[in-house]
Amino acid sequence: MSDIIKLLPDAVANQIAAGEVVQRPASAVKELLENAIDAGADTISLVIKDAGKALIQVIDNGFGMSETDARLSFERHATSKIKSAADLFNIETKGFRGEALASIAAIAQVELKTRVEGNDLGTQIVVEGSKVKEQEVCSTAKGTSFSIKNLFFNVPARRNFLKSNPVEIKHIIEEFQRVAMVHADISFSMYNNGNEVFNLKNGSFRQRIVGVFGDKMNQKLVPVEENTDIVSIAGFVGKPEFAKKTRGEQYFFVNDRFIKNSYLNHAVQNAFDQLLSKDQFPSYFLKLYIDPAKIDINIHPTKTEIKFEDERSIYAIIRTAVKQALGKHNIAPTLDFEQESSFNVPLMRSTDTIKVPTIKVNKDYNPFETKTVSPGSRSIIDRSQRKQSSENWESLYTDFEKDSTDILGNQSQKEEQQVISPEWNSNEAPDFDESEKQTLIQLHAKFILAQLKSGSLIIDQERAHTRILYETYIQNFAKGKGMTQQLLFPETIDFTSADAELINELQTEVKQLGFDFEKMGKSSFVVSGVPVELKEPNIKKIIEGLLEQFKMNESELKLKKHENLAISMARSASVRSGKKLSYEEMKALVDELFSCEMPYSLPNGKPTIITLNLEDLNQQFDY
Repeated sequence: MSDIIKLLPDAVANQIAAGEVVQRPASAVKELLENAIDAGADTISLVIKDAGKALIQVIDNGFGMSETDARLSFERHATSKIKSAADLFNIETKGFRGEALASIAAIAQVELKTRVEGNDLGTQIVVEGSKVKEQEVCSTAKGTSFSIKNLFFNVPARRNFLKSNPVEIKHIIEEFQRVAMVHADISFSMYNNGNEVFNLKNGSFRQRIVGVFGDKMNQKLVPVEENTDIVSIAGFVGKPEFAKKTRGEQYFFVNDRFIKNSYLNHAVQNAFDQLLSKDQFPSYFLKLYIDPAKIDINIHPTKTEIKFEDERSIYAIIRTAVKQALGKHNIAPTLDFEQESSFNVPLMRSTDTIKVPTIKVNKDYNPFETKTVSPGSRSIIDRSQRKQSSENWESLYTDFEKDSTDILGNQSQKEEQQVISPEWNSNEAPDFDESEKQTLIQLHAKFILAQLKSGSLIIDQERAHTRILYETYIQNFAKGKGMTQQLLFPETIDFTSADAELINELQTEVKQLGFDFEKMGKSSFVVSGVPVELKEPNIKKIIEGLLEQFKMNESELKLKKHENLAISMARSASVRSGKKLSYEEMKALVDELFSCEMPYSLPNGKPTIITLNLEDLNQQFDY
């Protein structure tokens, strides 16, 4: 039998490694930014074109590399960070395995320019698919410029699996924020298709958070600080009133490295117990400093997961530190008693004279007297007045039946004028009881109860409205434009840099939903029109909810871009549970629901309607 095991060529081995290290353009961005930080740079610039598919360029002013180091940097497992296995347990740098550049060069066209301080000329190397095409001296600035062009050019299957540009840009911005946020002593900038997205000057950790998420973030932060022998904690948590429905602004950094850890996340969530509802998530930006020998960061290819030696103690310390911070800054709930007004005594001046209180007694007061009791007081009706007022009471009911008929007739006519929705469609709607067709009852300001011939129908009002709006927006995309209601006064809305960039990428589709807006400045937009279906007056809240839902759906649901935007907008604009509805509103909601193509569930499969069968109810009561 012939031998069947053979060594893989370096180019193939590098492509396999790239599958773990470089999953999408954002992965390459992370590796290059971390290399620039390890190089001692204090100014780093990121340039993106076509969501990283055409170009990813990172420019730094770090140490630079010699000609030999520049050539060796593209070899597998070539690194300056570690020399022995023991160094793996004392890692303080970002990259250390020496796989990043070799993996990137295997699946892209790479150009490296680098110069060490003190040298007149630098080195330029061009690599395509792990093959060195050029290596020559060049004139370049101190530091390193690393350009990745045509990512996955030789792996078309991987390129086909990339998401749309807005999604890939979102991931790139997330990686940029994670790296830039914790390194506040370094100036960072980012450009996307020639537009400046971030320009972050060096400063404090708080200033960096505000620079990334906008000026309004400053008032939302509560400082957290705790020093123990196990771990030192520094950073901020968001105030409870600014909590969100998604886990967007949650960051853990261990020794200045971003990590994901659901166990520690639960510690923070637990610290907000009784301050937030179950569907709310607090923001936090916490830096943990631990002895490198007590953690293992080499358990995941992307190094976003860390193994702790004493995770339970760290959990308890984080929870306690956050609770103390909330209590120290009067965020924790306190008893709020109404102040006794009698204690509101004005302050006296030293020159004021103290007046002795006097008591006035009306000697003529008689509690049994039915006449006027005192000047200026209210008269009491005596028996004669009461008797007079009770006479001729029968006249109140003259023509009572005629007046009642007129009132009820006007009221029913008014209700008919208010109901503008179509009548029940017997082909679409369930088999409603004819005698009870007009009976709709709202339960707990959340559900709508309707009676059927065979039982009862319970409709979730929020999900029902979401389904209605979803199909409306899908139709708008099919037509190419939705109905727009122009605002009397255009509204200017400021967004974070990341959200502003996402709106830029989605502006064609967002306008098809029915919005009319124009960009004004770096991250501001002037909204002059909104979809006609929109009832919420807070336009910024709706758009921010749209973006949050869109980002969350990208990670949880596998939807096309139009479907994602349609369901995101529907969820953001739908009527909420807890809102009391009039009969006309319930009737219109039910009518429109059963005119939908799929009224019984949302796109994610969750039901909008449940049916209570009469036979099942009879069995529950042992009939």
